[in-house]
Amino acid sequence: MNKSLEIEMLKKLLEIRFFEETTIKLGQQGKIGGYIHPYIGEEAVAVGVCMAITSEDYITSTHRGHGHCIAKGSDMGRMMAELFGKDTGYCKGRGGSMHITDAKLGILGANGIVGGGIPIAVGAGFTCRRLKNSRISVSFFGDGAVNNGVFHESLNMASIFKLPVIFVCENNLYANSTNVNNSTSGESIGSKGKAYNIPSYIVDGSDVIEVYNAASQAVGNARKGKGPSLIEAKTYRFYGHHSNDPAEYRDKKEEEFYKNNKDPVINFKNRLLKENVITVSQLEDIENEVKDKVNLAVKFAEESPEPDLATFLERIESI
Repeated sequence: MNKSLEIEMLKKLLEIRFFEETTIKLGQQGKIGGYIHPYIGEEAVAVGVCMAITSEDYITSTHRGHGHCIAKGSDMGRMMAELFGKDTGYCKGRGGSMHITDAKLGILGANGIVGGGIPIAVGAGFTCRRLKNSRISVSFFGDGAVNNGVFHESLNMASIFKLPVIFVCENNLYANSTNVNNSTSGESIGSKGKAYNIPSYIVDGSDVIEVYNAASQAVGNARKGKGPSLIEAKTYRFYGHHSNDPAEYRDKKEEEFYKNNKDPVINFKNRLLKENVITVSQLEDIENEVKDKVNLAVKFAEESPEPDLATFLERIESI
């Protein structure tokens, strides 16, 4: 691994962690309305994958999409403004937490519909293939999405046309409150690629390097015209389905195990310190830099104007 790449990975992991912790506090203070679905515990998946692609590549996200957007390079000020419902937000305050989009960065939208981004990513991949522009498309989705027909339809189509699409399943063990073992049959989610002749990778979603290596291989194959890949990243969300969900359906020992042993941020910090990639002093500087960046995002959102009532219904279609 390149030292500068590892440090950049650490910064992105910290940006996501601090951003999410801040949004939870702001939600509790009533400054952010609606549901917030924290990505805390899953940061390594978004960072590992997005570090393996370029700014010109496409991604589709989920209702738990803040991490994907930050990892892809979104402006946290505009993201925070969107959560605040301000006019300077990515969707001018109309979309909120679950619908952040940045077409210039190839972010084709977070999506409140389970599995809703999967066919969009396939469409983007089809465009890339037709234009022969060497770009690829990545779809992030949860374990609950694999039981929807659109998942199977999309893998089938991507395989038939050898589309440059990477399907990334963030298996955090729970679809809302339903354990994956009670809802999904088969050897594993990753093994489902076999039915469509798609290479599959099953990785530790708390290890950013392991995710990055698998994603890099899948991306390389896609750019060479070898078609799609399926990555199952085994991960865990440290909060409930949303920030106000007490997650009483989960075993407390299970939660403690993942928080104590599989924290992607703490483990990567310790790894870089142990391997002398960074010093304790450098780590403190990086953390302070990231915290300042998140605080500036909050300041930007708080000082941004509310949407103008005269234009509030623009781009809203009536039925």
